[in-house]
Amino acid sequence: MNRPIRGVAVTAMVIFTALMINLSYLYIGQQNYLNERPENRRVADARFAQDRGPIMVGNTPIAKSEQVKDRYKFQRSYSSGELYAQITGYYSYLYRTSGLEASYSSQLSGVDDSQFLSRLLESVTGSTQRGATLETTINAKAQKAAWNGLAGRKGAVVAIDYSTGAIKALVSFPSYDPNDLATHDLTASSEAWKRLNADPDRPLSNRATREIYPPGSTFKLVTAAAALDAGMSPDTLIDASAYKLPGSTRVISENCGAAKITLTHALEVSCNPAFARLGVKLGEEALRTQAQKFGFGTKFLDDIGSAASRFPEEIDQAQTAMSAIGEFEVAASPLQMALVAASIANDGVVMDPYIVNKVLDNDLRITSQAHAQQQSVAMSPENAAALRKMMVSVVEHGTGFRAQIPGVTVGGKTGTAHSDNVRRPYAWFTAWADNPKVAVCVFIQDAEIPTNDIAGGRVAAPIAKAVIEALR
Repeated sequence: MNRPIRGVAVTAMVIFTALMINLSYLYIGQQNYLNERPENRRVADARFAQDRGPIMVGNTPIAKSEQVKDRYKFQRSYSSGELYAQITGYYSYLYRTSGLEASYSSQLSGVDDSQFLSRLLESVTGSTQRGATLETTINAKAQKAAWNGLAGRKGAVVAIDYSTGAIKALVSFPSYDPNDLATHDLTASSEAWKRLNADPDRPLSNRATREIYPPGSTFKLVTAAAALDAGMSPDTLIDASAYKLPGSTRVISENCGAAKITLTHALEVSCNPAFARLGVKLGEEALRTQAQKFGFGTKFLDDIGSAASRFPEEIDQAQTAMSAIGEFEVAASPLQMALVAASIANDGVVMDPYIVNKVLDNDLRITSQAHAQQQSVAMSPENAAALRKMMVSVVEHGTGFRAQIPGVTVGGKTGTAHSDNVRRPYAWFTAWADNPKVAVCVFIQDAEIPTNDIAGGRVAAPIAKAVIEALR
């Protein structure tokens, strides 16, 4: 072989080798990227032609696929769209997926590795491939009670079985109807998407887990826990007189019943001067450490996504005082404040929250099942028991009296958060019950009543009561 021919042969071999390497890389390394490209209509069409499995609440499918006579073959539908939208998410040709539809997409579409045996049997028998079934932890009655309790007001409700971490209710309002995005009428789907994203009330936002807000006086549970950890007791007397913030002209002043009151009574009447002064005495590091033990700074519920709650860094004494009463730059999700109450009820142990109990293949074989897992220890069992008694006193003798339920022990904490002079304050209530074993947090972003009337005890506590009663 002469030299020019060898050169052409080597060049051709290099080109073919590079081509094979590139094709192998695209097929193996870029497969998911190429499949998820919005212009890849072939993959999108094939995805929509699958018999996607249902998402269940009890024995009722809240999301399911039905065979239809159009190019997409199966229509995804949501029987109680707005009620469960922040849980199911949507399954859309144009806008893909969100919520459980996204995090369990491979299982629901039947292509997950755990469903290999089912796919093999289907290919042998020639039957149509079907997706897995998701069994959620949601209780239908509690979910409906939370929805009805909000009664069209912006806010969120979260209920958790504090012994396991199972989510029993998760509602965010305003909500949206996933059917509007899942429709095969792509023009209508596009118009719905534009309308939802242009809505100033942000119905696509999950206020229960993905948004954080000033928690107001519900954060005093964290401050009280830090005080108990520092050696104080429910009967420790603390100064409740007017308090001038260190290095500031601002004075926190209100009538808390006496110049000196017990820690329990301070929680009962939600005494701001007492807790602001207590926060400075404990120090920013003690408060921050206690908040982190409860879960601040941690993201939970990867299935539907969450935002980490926040305690500010590098703050002075005046800012520490305001943080101790749940203001300044403290911000928490309703999920986080439900976890605070849940861990106090659970002897100080924070359980990792979850919302999917089981995944079953199309032959109803369990391919995965959730198990209760400890996330952290927020406080000792002894201090948790003391704080539970203080929370019971809040409901029986203090600001949370509207949460009382005959025959049920309920402990709670109200909150009203002021962050500026423009918006009306946020209303909060977080609580636990002994029967059923549930912790509930209610957050009202806009109660649509005069500012001087709004308070967690007035508008949020009755909603928590209704959710607890629905679980009995």
